[in-house]
Amino acid sequence: MKTKSTNKKINLISLGCSKNLVDSEVLMGQLNSNNIEVTFEKDDSKADVVIINTCGFIHDAKQESIETILDFVEAKKNGLIEKVYVMGCLSERYKKDLQNEIEDVDSYFGVNDISKIVAELGGQYRKELVGERVLTTPSHFAYLKIAEGCDRRCSFCAIPFIRGKHISRPVDEIVIEAKRLIEKGVKEIILISQDLSYYGLDLYKKNMLPQLVDRLSALEGVEWLRLHYLYPFSFPMEVLDLMKERANICNYVDMPVQHISDRILKSMRRGHEKADTYRLLEKVKKIVPDAALRTTLITGYPGETEKDFQQLLDFMGEVKFDRLGVFAYSPEEDTAAFKLKDDVPDGIKQERVDAIMDLQQNISLELNNEKVGRTFKTLIDRKEGDYIIGRTEYDSPEVDNEVLISTNNSEIDIGSFVDVKVSKADYFDLFGTHSQK
Repeated sequence: MKTKSTNKKINLISLGCSKNLVDSEVLMGQLNSNNIEVTFEKDDSKADVVIINTCGFIHDAKQESIETILDFVEAKKNGLIEKVYVMGCLSERYKKDLQNEIEDVDSYFGVNDISKIVAELGGQYRKELVGERVLTTPSHFAYLKIAEGCDRRCSFCAIPFIRGKHISRPVDEIVIEAKRLIEKGVKEIILISQDLSYYGLDLYKKNMLPQLVDRLSALEGVEWLRLHYLYPFSFPMEVLDLMKERANICNYVDMPVQHISDRILKSMRRGHEKADTYRLLEKVKKIVPDAALRTTLITGYPGETEKDFQQLLDFMGEVKFDRLGVFAYSPEEDTAAFKLKDDVPDGIKQERVDAIMDLQQNISLELNNEKVGRTFKTLIDRKEGDYIIGRTEYDSPEVDNEVLISTNNSEIDIGSFVDVKVSKADYFDLFGTHSQK
């Protein structure tokens, strides 16, 4: 039975990671197919209904989600909006608690409830809309989610309890979505999931990431293909061979190692040891010497001693990651580590986070200075103030370095590729001039 679509104006707020963003884009596509007007993160929009796609991963993200919900509930009380709906990870994980604590939300939906949200808004969910999304990123790049959930059991991570087991999407379905993205003008496709290294093991009984990357990189119109979140354990080495062979596969390896102390790695249930990490990183650099290495670390994990932490700093100094992020450990309900004594004081955690970022800042400046005088193919993302801002293949949107080009230098179209000669380097930015041929 068809439902009657609403004339209400919808404003969708998306919090958290790029995987959440893709869910928001899919929901917007479904609403559009029902002729339901939806805007994205418009603070000044005159919306009747607000949908908040929440994050429930770590403490700070959860707090941001809760504060956002409360802000819009207050707007509802003041008569500025009619309804507030909450979806996503926080809602999936804490639905009962949220219903009891924030009663003025009209309805809470989990991570797999897009069809229910569409129905609630008077629409009809259409399964045949594979890959149909409303892109919220600049039109020249897009995230492409190839799997949902995670089968790993890292002691600190609640994602398997929120998102469920790893479910790979079929290769052909992903290729169809990639083609539709290309038709929309997307030039850079960024593959995401909780764990790219696990792709295909559930569906095809073998790792299919190399085959998927092969298919996608062969599509006409894919100028850059970027891979995010390659788990170190069972790392698909064949992908590196493709990266070396194909010019349009970015020389960019995003591998979250989290720690290097064997004692901490064992407690984290990561499935690999310090020596395994070093060997893998050596292989990466041997096969793709030009690859930029990105990682994430956790410090302040239960039982982390000064010796463990020093190992982490020494590791950073030896490997010299091009890009690095760090989280202070926060206990998460339902995880194995939640049962451990959170014995590193918050002040010490923050000191360790600061020390890691101070070291990484110096490493980044050193590596950036080595780029001065060289010319790089650069994708232009936006114009801001006196600069045109882009990225090299070694940088992912929002999280990595940027290339700043003076607007006085030349007129450059957003979404275009240009050659930029680096003239100056900062800790996390490069400055350059457009090399016109």
